[in-house]
Amino acid sequence: MFIKLGKGFLIGVILLSTATLLFMQQKSFGKLPRGKRLQQIEQSPNYRQQSFQNLQPTKMLAEDVSYFGMMREFLKDKPGRYPQTPVPAIKTDLTKIEGEQPTLIWFGHSSYLIVYKGKRILVDPVFSDRPSPVQYAGTKSFPGSRIYNPADFPELDLILISHDHYDHLDYNTITELKTKTKKFVVPLGVGEHLEHWGIPVSSITELDWWNAVSPYDSLNITATPARHFSGRGFTRNKTLWCSYVLEFDSYRIFVGGDSGYDPVFKTIGEKFGSFDLALLECGQYDKQWPNIHMMPEETVQASIDLKAKVLMPVHWGKFVLANHEWRDPIKRATAKARELNVKTTTPIIGEPLIINHFFPATEWWKQVK
Repeated sequence: MFIKLGKGFLIGVILLSTATLLFMQQKSFGKLPRGKRLQQIEQSPNYRQQSFQNLQPTKMLAEDVSYFGMMREFLKDKPGRYPQTPVPAIKTDLTKIEGEQPTLIWFGHSSYLIVYKGKRILVDPVFSDRPSPVQYAGTKSFPGSRIYNPADFPELDLILISHDHYDHLDYNTITELKTKTKKFVVPLGVGEHLEHWGIPVSSITELDWWNAVSPYDSLNITATPARHFSGRGFTRNKTLWCSYVLEFDSYRIFVGGDSGYDPVFKTIGEKFGSFDLALLECGQYDKQWPNIHMMPEETVQASIDLKAKVLMPVHWGKFVLANHEWRDPIKRATAKARELNVKTTTPIIGEPLIINHFFPATEWWKQVK
């Protein structure tokens, strides 16, 4: 009997392992760096012990937290994590924006379009309903937040990716946009995903921290450090994660990607001087993982460290990826900003923001249940 049970268990393990392996072969999971790309990665000073490292030791979870406990907490039903009524959104004609001054449109979470002198840069575009490798599982977008799709975009000069997590790099969105996008700028290793999805190597530029590129005359992009991690499957930190400094002629914008609070913000502020706008993550934080996502109060402090003239909190307003109430990030960030005299901008999804000319600041979340 025990022999039969043992055989049955072994067969079950084999079947489950095979099913998992087949599931992980889906293109949406991407591909790990290999060949010449891996050789380039191995030359990076940030790549040690076969994985990318943060500038300082960074534990994923707090000392007293287990992965099982974290998942158990996340799966608990908590009131207020999703809005009960649609979040407001404005459908702007994206083909009509010329951007005499840098103009930005936020699409919720960390996706936004920057237009300057007719050039269009799309950052971390995610237009699928779920930030997931499959669309039948995973957290869904907030009601009312998903009014844009890839068909709404004219030709793009550049797509900029901060790291390869599903809420920043979406397979469906990239494959729909790839034929209308001239160039992609991504962290080291992320090009392997894009190449696997049919994007030619000639269109991809991969950057290490402190590397810079000028994709066209009026734009310089510098990849800067962030405190985070990467991975789309079971393997972590084989691709890099970045923040970016965007310099459009005399304008300067900081794109924060995902990051825990880190002294590097002050380093960046001292190196580049003041920023006209800092887009910093403000959401999906938890005391269980304090090192890889900032608390809202830390977001405000990071903007001060960067010497930002205006702070725009992002990484909220569209998906539930943590335990906090959906409005908590923006309520806490704006309260702390008022206390420290930091100017913030809080546009509605789809509402144009014009650098140094128009910074929307309505508290629209107060009208949503």
